[in-house]
Amino acid sequence: MKKYLITITILLFSIGSFAQDQGNFFQRLRNIFVVHDTVYIYADSAMMVCDTMHEHDDMEPLSDDEDEEMEEIEETSGAIPVPFDTIDTEDKFRKVILFDDNTWRYFDIDKPEIPDSLDNEYWNTEVIHVTGIDLKDIPEEVTLLLVDSIHGYCIPHPGPVHSTFKYRKRRPHKGVDISLNTGDAIYAAFDGVVRVAMPTRYSGGYGNVIVIRHVNGLETYYGHLSKYVVKSGDIVRAGELIGYGGSTGRSTGPHLHFETRYMGQAFDPERIFDFQSGTLRDDVLILKKHYYNCNSHYGQTDAQSKAASKKAPQGSDSGSAQYHTVKKGDTLGKIAKRYGTTVKKLCQLNGIKQTKTLQIGQKIRVK
Repeated sequence: MKKYLITITILLFSIGSFAQDQGNFFQRLRNIFVVHDTVYIYADSAMMVCDTMHEHDDMEPLSDDEDEEMEEIEETSGAIPVPFDTIDTEDKFRKVILFDDNTWRYFDIDKPEIPDSLDNEYWNTEVIHVTGIDLKDIPEEVTLLLVDSIHGYCIPHPGPVHSTFKYRKRRPHKGVDISLNTGDAIYAAFDGVVRVAMPTRYSGGYGNVIVIRHVNGLETYYGHLSKYVVKSGDIVRAGELIGYGGSTGRSTGPHLHFETRYMGQAFDPERIFDFQSGTLRDDVLILKKHYYNCNSHYGQTDAQSKAASKKAPQGSDSGSAQYHTVKKGDTLGKIAKRYGTTVKKLCQLNGIKQTKTLQIGQKIRVK
């Protein structure tokens, strides 16, 4: 306790010079004493940690005077500073490390490399599903690199799948349902950026839902959450906690509804994950156009998948869905009246708010 008090006192006295370069440091701390579960450091590797901190592009190298000071400390004390504590900052990928000689340094945790191309014309934080892309415009085949030496993966929640990617009573179930208990942790499947973090009142049947766009353009959906702990625009790492399981929205009990989509089109998540073993099926996914049908699922041969994708139950979503292309002067009220439905129903079908501004040329599902 005495060591903590001495360290904090030193930091308070040095706040003046620190604020000139970094802003008000203590106002930016989320939790001064969140420590050992964030960055693990060992005394044997203290110098390696110090060196690593100065390898980052946004860190200034030690000046000649600082180098001499470090050498003098080592010569007189016979030991190098040992890190004993970490402090969170506003940036979850940057920590402050406290040393036993009452000094501190920034330490940057690996931040996912996110390409600028993710934020393209189809980026919308108020709409659950990507709109404006027709199935006919999607390539017959696309190769998606799922993991590499930089980007990893994580099963969103370990547990048995109790409802698969299929038609249920002539309605398409465009994901898998994973059993869980309310409050169970839900993790990001891959590195990416949160596109949508939407509460139940706006999302329709999804309940509290998160949509993450990943570095390869793939999107993953996490539905029926009791709570989410991220927001639109947040960068997340594979395996990062993003929310907690629940039974919000159109749900008969606690479970995670998990979807995988590319360019707005859903395909069987079991083509990516083996949920029983909690592993990735392959580092690369060859995604074919005939996969975008709830009759096409993992385990079929290519010929079986093609044949199945041509079948759709009468009255199913793929056979009865109807869309309206927004024209000048259109409003949700006018569109609802034209098609004999309600604004609330249109919002549920399209995953949008009643205050949504429509764009000319945008496709709105009306049935």
